[in-house]
Amino acid sequence: MAVKSRSKVSAQFNMSSLTDIIFLLLIFFMLTSSIVTPNALNLQLPGKKTSPPPPKAKNKVVAISTDGNYTLNGSPISFEGIKRQMESLKRIDKEKAAIVVSPAAKASNETVVAILDLAYKMEVRAVLTEPSGYTQKN
Repeated sequence: MAVKSRSKVSAQFNMSSLTDIIFLLLIFFMLTSSIVTPNALNLQLPGKKTSPPPPKAKNKVVAISTDGNYTLNGSPISFEGIKRQMESLKRIDKEKAAIVVSPAAKASNETVVAILDLAYKMEVRAVLTEPSGYTQKN
């Protein structure tokens, strides 16, 4: 009397449900990635470009020292003072309003980004210069 085992284990794996899940995840990530907008600063670096630079006479030069103090065209100023100056510059020059940000070589990134972020929020063009006291190593 031969007893046969009727419960055979199948070595095959059904992939149809897995592919459905993969396609649903792919569609989900494609849709959500198009909705997300990057939060970045609109930064213009000095150099060659096709559009002419803003007039130099109207530019406000914001210098940032190593200890985090600000100067506007050589005069010491607070962050709130820079904000007021940008507001008046925006009223006068409208879309042509621009500032030049000139940090010291050892200035903290937070102080530089604070000015660039303020310019971005007020829709003022900001041009970042090479840090003063910076020596490039070859």
